[in-house]
Amino acid sequence: MQEDNIYEYAVIRLVPKVEREEFFNIGLVMFSKKMKFIKTSFYLCPDKFRLMHSKLDYEDIIKNLESFKKIAEGSRDGGPIAMMEIPDRFRWLTAVRSSVVQTSRPHPGKSKDLEKTFGKLFEELVK
Repeated sequence: MQEDNIYEYAVIRLVPKVEREEFFNIGLVMFSKKMKFIKTSFYLCPDKFRLMHSKLDYEDIIKNLESFKKIAEGSRDGGPIAMMEIPDRFRWLTAVRSSVVQTSRPHPGKSKDLEKTFGKLFEELVK
C-alpha cells in the first residue's frame, strides 16, 4: 500500500492593481520535500485578463510566469535561485511580495499521488 506524502501548495495570483489588492487565480505551485517533487502550471485567460482594465501587458505577464516556472523546475536558464534546493525555491517563490504576480500562503496536504492531486487542485482553483 502506497503511503501518503506530505505536500504544500500555493495558488499563483495575478494582482493587476496592487494597491487595490484585487486578484484572480492563474496558476499553482506544489512541492513535497520527501519526494523531491515540485511542479507549477499556469493558465492566464486572455479574455479574463482584458476584463481587469489594467495597463499590464499580457505578454509581459506570460514572460514573468515562464520565469517563475523555470525557477520552480530548477532550469539552468532560471538564474541563481533556480539552482537552489527544491524547498528553498518553493519558499522563495511563495514569499510575500507586492508585485502583480503573487502567491497565496502555502497550504499543506497529504496525497498518495502528487501528480493527480496537483491536477485536481489546478482544476478546482485555477480553471
